[in-house]
Amino acid sequence: MCAETPPVQCSYLSVVTRHTMTHQRKIDATLLSGELVFTTSRSGGPGGQNVNKVNTKVTLRFYIPESQVLTEEEKEMLLKKLSTRLTNEGVLILSSQDKRSQLQNKEAVVAKFEAAVANAFKKRKARRPTKPSKASVEARITEKKRRSEKKKWRKL
Repeated sequence: MCAETPPVQCSYLSVVTRHTMTHQRKIDATLLSGELVFTTSRSGGPGGQNVNKVNTKVTLRFYIPESQVLTEEEKEMLLKKLSTRLTNEGVLILSSQDKRSQLQNKEAVVAKFEAAVANAFKKRKARRPTKPSKASVEARITEKKRRSEKKKWRKL
């Protein structure tokens, strides 16, 4: 962190630096409800004859580049963090067919969506490099010496 940019305190988020987004809001399905597209189809999950008759599989599509609710910064972050789960056009597609009813599958796919978005916006903990302790370095070196002595005796 730079010395000239002090951290900014947000009301519902811990400390955020000025190098990243200066504010962060909770983004969930209720905020983006107008931009989520749900489609239903027949599923292969449990349900017996019900599976063959009723469209219980729910597929959610979220067009990230065309979102009116998200800022450009948020769109870039989602496109970067969820890149492996997006289509070439930047569409996030999630589906659920685990439950017997369409409503339960819709709730499950919304939960998956919220988890994916929350995970994308979660700040990663920086890795702090550590050095091995003196005792472990010493133990490794003495073990190497012992092993080399053993191999020397084999040659004699």
